Amino acid sequence: MRRRFTVPLAAVTLSLPLALIPAASASAVPSDKPQVLSSWTQTSASSYSAWNTARNNQGAWSAYGFDWTTDYCSTSPDNPFGFPFQKACARHDFGYRNYKAAGTFPANKSRIDSAFYADLKRVCAAYTGAQLTACNSTAWTYYHAVDIFGVAPAQGTPADLSRAA
Repeated sequence: MRRRFTVPLAAVTLSLPLALIPAASASAVPSDKPQVLSSWTQTSASSYSAWNTARNNQGAWSAYGFDWTTDYCSTSPDNPFGFPFQKACARHDFGYRNYKAAGTFPANKSRIDSAFYADLKRVCAAYTGAQLTACNSTAWTYYHAVDIFGVAPAQGTPADLSRAA
């Protein structure tokens, strides 16, 4: 008489090499995450627009595990002198937080800061005359603050003034 053995599915799964386990069961992050992150942190208006579209539909990107949290312009005004810099600061935070999580922040900091400055200048492009001059000067100041003093935000701690975005 033959005996039947039953083995729990979990035991079989644990004994299989990882390569044989379907990716869905391992809840893997999509392999193109670095490319998507890069595409959303470029200096172009199209990069900004793609990031903003994704930001407004974060659920569609949940598998990527992006950190969308932001403190906007940290302890600096989000809308200095009435110039709406808040969203540019949010994208800057997105770049800093996600590249830090990926362990590639130092290699990408300069580009993230440059994208921030490009975003600020696009805000300023809506103004003319003295307002344009004031906006561009303020954008330059915000950019230089992060360029010189910007550091990756520490996990779970308030951002400091030197990060400015």
